[in-house]
Amino acid sequence: MRGATGGVQRKVKDVYENAHYVHCYAHQLNLIMQQATSHIPRISTFFSDLGGFAAFFSRSFKRTAVLDQVVVRRLPGTSTTGWNFHSRAVNTVYEHKDDLLRCFQTIRDSGNFDPPTVREAGGFVRMLEDEDFCFFLALFHKIMPHVDMLFNQLQKRNIDSVYITGIIQRFTNSMQTIRDSIPSLHGEHSGSVQQQPTKKRRTLGQGEQRLATEVCDTILSHAKERFSFTKHLISATLLQGDLFPEHTVKFPDSALETTVEAYPMLNKAKLKTELTLIYENNEFKACSGALTLFQFFMENNLQGTFTETVSLLRILITTPMTTAESERCFSTLKRIKTFLTMTQDRLNALAMLSMEKKLIRNIPDFNNRVIERFATQKDRRAKFLYK
Repeated sequence: MRGATGGVQRKVKDVYENAHYVHCYAHQLNLIMQQATSHIPRISTFFSDLGGFAAFFSRSFKRTAVLDQVVVRRLPGTSTTGWNFHSRAVNTVYEHKDDLLRCFQTIRDSGNFDPPTVREAGGFVRMLEDEDFCFFLALFHKIMPHVDMLFNQLQKRNIDSVYITGIIQRFTNSMQTIRDSIPSLHGEHSGSVQQQPTKKRRTLGQGEQRLATEVCDTILSHAKERFSFTKHLISATLLQGDLFPEHTVKFPDSALETTVEAYPMLNKAKLKTELTLIYENNEFKACSGALTLFQFFMENNLQGTFTETVSLLRILITTPMTTAESERCFSTLKRIKTFLTMTQDRLNALAMLSMEKKLIRNIPDFNNRVIERFATQKDRRAKFLYK
């Protein structure tokens, strides 16, 4: 898709010279987390061990019965691509660590399981009592909620480049805060493991602090690199509300040059004049994104005055920042397409109902009206009609 010489990107640009390729930001977040964990052997081993918890119970109903009895909670699996699965696993193991420890001890000491199961359960007991494993579990328990929040926001329908700038900045600020609090994280972790006084605990060594710092630094550096706005995306900084005071003092001429170069249909002189007026007006500073600013122009009938700014806003609003919405169509097709014989018309109708479920829910008595119409059909068959 992103091939600059022979891929889809190149073929589109051959037809539409001003088209610009944007890598899905939700996918880039997954790549950032993969990079932050895969190149550090001990962190990679930690997530490999974490995935073993769910795998251990999934292979046996007898083991799962003990899990249901002691922990009363199933363990989510992990995925190499979807980091929301890793987040669920980290949170579940962290919040139910003591119960899981008792569960594995029960399996190990009950005498009702075969030797391989007893051996694996003993390994998980030692893992949950290991200082390093517990520290990394606590570290990622702090990191993953911010990753989840950003991941969910990057999959919204109405996001634009201006909106993404703000949420990425909040994400990097949170990662920096976690990085600065790594020394104090050990104090919290030590307090949580004092429930086992017989277990001798060593202080957090420089190696663990270095690894934790390296994880945060990798996330920060790759987020800055992958989420940095280059070329046409720099145009989003022209309409970023929190930068308006800074732009009032010094106009962003370099960003304007890049924008006009990327979109030559814009009138540079007129756009600069309009942006100068926007930066000096306090009413525009309250707009949090490109869509909000565009709606403000439309509601106040200003599109005729700020023609170039409105044109730029239309470009920013319609520039896709994620492929999550189109991928949902494939997920929908997978859910509604069964092994039963299904005509194309029926498939299209079911797909439309599934994709537009929010619209359907807002129609009063939709289900009852459909049932009544179906019941009145003589041959009990009716085609779905859409207007």
